[in-house]
Amino acid sequence: MPYLLSIEQKVQRHIPYRDTWSWSAQLLVLLCLAATTGTITYHAINGRHGFEARARLIERSNVLEFEIKSLEAVRSHLARDIALLAPDNPAPDMVEEIARDVLGFSYPTDTILRR
Repeated sequence: MPYLLSIEQKVQRHIPYRDTWSWSAQLLVLLCLAATTGTITYHAINGRHGFEARARLIERSNVLEFEIKSLEAVRSHLARDIALLAPDNPAPDMVEEIARDVLGFSYPTDTILRR
């Protein structure tokens, strides 16, 4: 019965070529896994959704947050000016400011200096 071999008989039937093949196969699998790990690591750092892209997005988000805050400040200032220039009851200070800055008006008692 061939399946009832003793250990000595199994050792004698051992083919040394298979050890070489299994060692080279293990090396090939190891190299493939190392290449796959390297590729995944590279894309995790430098890829489209990697750590560097995340850092760039966070930096851009901070810049845009600052821009949004400055635009909201300008908007609130303009909304205040619009409220002060309501047609039914304009604020006299705003009317005077517009008359001086935009239209170039002045009081007759003002001293005007030209450069």
